[in-house]
Amino acid sequence: MTHLEGKVVLVTGASRGIGAAAARQFAKAGAAVILASRSDGETARLATEIVAAGGKAEAVRCDVARFADVEAAAARAEAAFGGLDILVNNAGAIEPIGPIETTDPEAWGAVIDVNLKGVFHGLRAAVPRFRARGGGVVVNVSSGAALNPLEGWSHYCASKAGALMLTRCADLEAEGSGVRIVGLSPGTVATEMQAAIRASGINRVSRLAPSAHIPADWAARAILWATGPEAASFHGKDISLRDEGIRRRVGLI
Repeated sequence: MTHLEGKVVLVTGASRGIGAAAARQFAKAGAAVILASRSDGETARLATEIVAAGGKAEAVRCDVARFADVEAAAARAEAAFGGLDILVNNAGAIEPIGPIETTDPEAWGAVIDVNLKGVFHGLRAAVPRFRARGGGVVVNVSSGAALNPLEGWSHYCASKAGALMLTRCADLEAEGSGVRIVGLSPGTVATEMQAAIRASGINRVSRLAPSAHIPADWAARAILWATGPEAASFHGKDISLRDEGIRRRVGLI
């Protein structure tokens, strides 16, 4: 991962799961990391851990549903580390899980605000900065739910489908600028989100055995790979970590 030495990365949803794992991996690879999340307690502890290990990191409080917060996080990357080279749009939500006819409309909309509008806000804050620097990479953490309807997940499936189209649109608009937008669909990952999914008892995903979920570190390593030159041909597309060929290329097999 020599391409990451000296780069500046903003990771949303960095307090736990895939986001925290990605932040550790980026720092280990020599990048400076801005760790963004709605609650900055866990990210502050993670930033301290990274710095103590010789890396560069800062934590910022950021609700991706608010553009002003995302813009401020990108500006902090510039102020603290001199620029911004990579954005990982990782923040995501899935609760409440339930059928459309009984789900609270405000709660349903809040998931859209995070999973869809949050991706747009990240793109809106990062892409102009990348253009000004002559290049950059956005990795939007996607899901198989973007293509497959699942009972009780209407908000999640719809928002991930929308985020996939944002990946395609943004990459098309960035053509020729040196800016690359790519999606990473990791499959089911052993994160805190799985506890809510299991507790719901709704649809087949809630009934998967724990052994079916990949570790968050696998997803993190795939995100790092997606930012590099070997993944350049995947611009505007979703990279599926369910694909054995991709796992081999990432070095997971």
